[in-house]
Amino acid sequence: QSFNNLEEELEIAIEENKTGVLIMFVDKDCPWCLKMKSTIMNRSDVQEYYREHFRLLTIDVAGDTMMTDFSGNEMPEKDFAFKQHRVRATPVFMFFDTTGKKLVRYTGITRNVDEFIWLADFVVNGEYRKTNFTKYKKNRKKQEKVVPLQQ
Repeated sequence: QSFNNLEEELEIAIEENKTGVLIMFVDKDCPWCLKMKSTIMNRSDVQEYYREHFRLLTIDVAGDTMMTDFSGNEMPEKDFAFKQHRVRATPVFMFFDTTGKKLVRYTGITRNVDEFIWLADFVVNGEYRKTNFTKYKKNRKKQEKVVPLQQ
């Protein structure tokens, strides 16, 4: 545990050879956050896949708990969420590389487990550099519908 120290999280991510850090911005009264946690993120296959590639953190958008950002600045969670990242609605998933640079921001819930896994793949495989997640999902759906011809 790094106790809300994002600089330490980056060090751990590098040591563990991970793609980076995923922060889920939540609000305790957010029904969509609860839905994601209880229907998708509670699955062991999802947890294993995400833990393989990312350090996973949760930030309370209304939280007063002190934390340290990627640059070593101390502040309450709510300031990191709103002032640094303009998080207004929840949930928001933000992926950062091992230098603390934001790679992808996804606001809202995914439709299902596959889409949430695809979101991780989108970052891990570097697809975010070439396209947006909506186009990426369309291509993934097409690929999965293609059935090889039987001879």
